[in-house]
Amino acid sequence: MSKKQFPGAALVTGASTGIGATYADRLARRGHDLVLVARDAARLAALAERLRGETGVKVDILQADLTNAVDLSRVEARLRDDASIDILINNAGAALGGDFVDQDVDKVDNLIQLNVVSVTRLAHAAAGAFNARGRGAIVNISSVVGLLPEFRSPVYGATKAYVTYFTQGLRSQLPEAIKLQAVLPGATRTEIWDRSGGSVDALDPSTVMEVGDLVDAALAGFDQDELVTIPSLPEAGDFAAYDAARLNLAPNLSRDRPAPRYGVA
Repeated sequence: MSKKQFPGAALVTGASTGIGATYADRLARRGHDLVLVARDAARLAALAERLRGETGVKVDILQADLTNAVDLSRVEARLRDDASIDILINNAGAALGGDFVDQDVDKVDNLIQLNVVSVTRLAHAAAGAFNARGRGAIVNISSVVGLLPEFRSPVYGATKAYVTYFTQGLRSQLPEAIKLQAVLPGATRTEIWDRSGGSVDALDPSTVMEVGDLVDAALAGFDQDELVTIPSLPEAGDFAAYDAARLNLAPNLSRDRPAPRYGVA
């Protein structure tokens, strides 16, 4: 993220570990001041101390549980009111293992609150502030699972499909001065596996990306002005073809009569 284009600070959610912490590291090394948001204050403090010492940037900590309405509103207010913030890394998220019928519905609700509601509310706060200032960047961390219902993760996958659609939809409404990116990781070596009851070590190693490589590729995609970045996809044209096939459906998705194949007179 060019300091020339976006000279201000970056607010990173889910910043205590994994993808969020790595974004914080990379952005600090690009010279951006940081506002780090997560539940784990001790980890945030340790990361902030390290980044201040290694890079000299200013790092603020905002401890918050984004499934808690009061905490979420504090982060929204920071995005709205702090004119130094140019970048939102909307990274905080979680997964939930097991089959849908066996999942605790309260945990399902919590997952939707974190993966969908908080992402939406924080993007709304950022978009309003950035629009008023005439610049800004919103990066939403999605997942390839949102493209693949066959992965047997209906709630998690649906939340991530929302994040991708949401980002693409915002592009048609926000000015070009507000840069948008949806990042769709595949399997990545982070703590999300342990927290959801799985194990990344059970996967084929050739399908698992290291978190540093993931974030470096995502930032390269940002620098190349990609709206949708899939770090492991070799050919950008493959996603473009997927998108074109979707758009080819458009003329027939809403018509005045049922298709003849249904035999409706």
